[in-house]
Amino acid sequence: MKLLLAYLKERLFVLLLLLAWLLLFAGVFALYRLNLEAVLYATLLGAVGTLAAAAVDFALWLRRLRTLREIQRRVTLGLEGLPEPWGATEGAYQELLRILYQDRLNQLSAAAARERDMADYYTLWAHQIKTPIAAMNLVLQRDGTEQGRELAAELFKVEQYAEMVLQYLRLDSGSTDYLIREIPLEPLVRQAVRKYAPLFLRSRVTLDLQPLRGSVLSDEKWLSFVVEQILSNAVKYARGGTVRIFQEGEDLIIRDTGIGIAAEDLPRIFEKGYTGCNGRTDKKSTGIGLYLCKGVCDRLGHGLAVTSQPGQGAQVRLTLRRALLEVE
Repeated sequence: MKLLLAYLKERLFVLLLLLAWLLLFAGVFALYRLNLEAVLYATLLGAVGTLAAAAVDFALWLRRLRTLREIQRRVTLGLEGLPEPWGATEGAYQELLRILYQDRLNQLSAAAARERDMADYYTLWAHQIKTPIAAMNLVLQRDGTEQGRELAAELFKVEQYAEMVLQYLRLDSGSTDYLIREIPLEPLVRQAVRKYAPLFLRSRVTLDLQPLRGSVLSDEKWLSFVVEQILSNAVKYARGGTVRIFQEGEDLIIRDTGIGIAAEDLPRIFEKGYTGCNGRTDKKSTGIGLYLCKGVCDRLGHGLAVTSQPGQGAQVRLTLRRALLEVE
């Protein structure tokens, strides 16, 4: 019924014109005092012919409408398959569509080229910045003063931010190569803990690392990045508290006794750039770390969930399920 009403609305002028002609001829015949039966018969013939022509026109209109709707569903692939235009006006509209579509393709191509150039630049920058960072680390290692230790801690953060830039670019590039294999879990976690040991000491955070059993089927580089980001957040918000690492079945749990996360922030902590109440208070959060962790876990087939109560710390559950991955 909706299609019929749409057709009648589109053809309303023509239908009214035909009706007016029928009434005009009927009126003329009546003025000439022709037999009423002949007038009605001529009007009926005209009406039947009009309805037959309208039915054929409606069928053609409906077929064209379905063709256009089918093209709408695959318009991203191209404008091929457009029906032949009915007249110069429709032909002009189709040509306008082709011009706009080509302009859109050109703009998308230019935007993709700019994005590739930007990604290449930041990738190069992130790699090159590691050289002066390594040089400064060597200098600060020979400086045993308290100021030198503070500078070393800040330089460690700079290095982590540079590494986060690289991981962000790799994750969004869509061309990341994953090396899936069996990885012993405890050595991987201990390596991440050793890397963040200076932050544990400076933040006076106590580590409770329980024995970890077995291995996980994953990519070592990316899984290490996830564990390191979770540890970094735990140490940041648990100053003077405790970070506990243990297993529950296939799940790796990292729990801290820090400031916790507000209930209204929990549903959005994995959104890109979302910092929440803690981030606005700290004014140093980027809102990228957990977003990257969630993206990595989704691609590796791992689960990532966070539970928390304000003032009672937070718990991150990393579910290292194996069913979705295959060993290379």
